[in-house]
Amino acid sequence: MHDMFPDGEDVRRAIKWISVNLQDEAGQPVQPLVQKAIFKFDLSPRDAEFLMGFYSKRKEES
Repeated sequence: MHDMFPDGEDVRRAIKWISVNLQDEAGQPVQPLVQKAIFKFDLSPRDAEFLMGFYSKRKEES
């Protein structure tokens, strides 16, 4: 289960930042926000991959 969530605080802040932006403007596309968050929070390749997968799975579930 440990592999499901990255250890870094940066990825948690990125998810929170994306969530706040989506609440402010619900109709905007998620992937551009994900790309901005990757650079804004200087995520590692592993964390960036996790973030992209996290939002891809959420899109599939909705």
